[in-house]
Amino acid sequence: MDIALFSPASLFADPDGDSNDEETKESHQNFVERKHQFPGMELIIREFSFHQLNANLLWPGTFAFAEWLVQNRSWMAGRRVIELGSGTGALAIFLHKSFNLDITTSDYDDPDIEDNIAHNCRFNGIIPVLPHIKHVKQYPNLIKTLSFLLKSYKPQASEEVSQKSQSNDACLLPRPAFFMSWRRRIRKEDESLFFNGCDEAGLEVQHLGTRVYCIVPREVNC
Repeated sequence: MDIALFSPASLFADPDGDSNDEETKESHQNFVERKHQFPGMELIIREFSFHQLNANLLWPGTFAFAEWLVQNRSWMAGRRVIELGSGTGALAIFLHKSFNLDITTSDYDDPDIEDNIAHNCRFNGIIPVLPHIKHVKQYPNLIKTLSFLLKSYKPQASEEVSQKSQSNDACLLPRPAFFMSWRRRIRKEDESLFFNGCDEAGLEVQHLGTRVYCIVPREVNC
């Protein structure tokens, strides 16, 4: 993993929205297929009518993040990418089809999510389907999870050579890096808690514009 992508919609599920057995049963049966316009292409994505883990819909921030990634596509060229909290898999499908990106989806260890991502891959012409991780090691909060992922990164031999050959390139994206699109309207104090927590955990945060952030271990810079 060279880059992790994340749009934090899944952090804001209704804390009082515990589902009952009837709702859970319905989530296994009811789907809605919608056409979604991404930069340069249309995808048909099957979405849950309801999902207890908030993995049912495409959020508006997904499309803004896709636009930003298209404008900065050179930063991802040749990288291995994991998307945290893939939901329907739509963003990963778009990036793979647009850039032939080596991308892995991930989400909660939930067979319905994995099956739906695979369905959406096949329906949009990605066969074999994108690799999927059922459970990325998760700590009680996102900051600890990020620290684990970034600090446990081990580059492949070919990546070490590539980094050395491009070490003088000021635009080179460090390995590893975490891109986060933060488009939800949340309280300023909640944002401060997250960014201050990153600083305390030894992570550098840089705002890249349009509420996209690059997070890396403190010893490297975006």
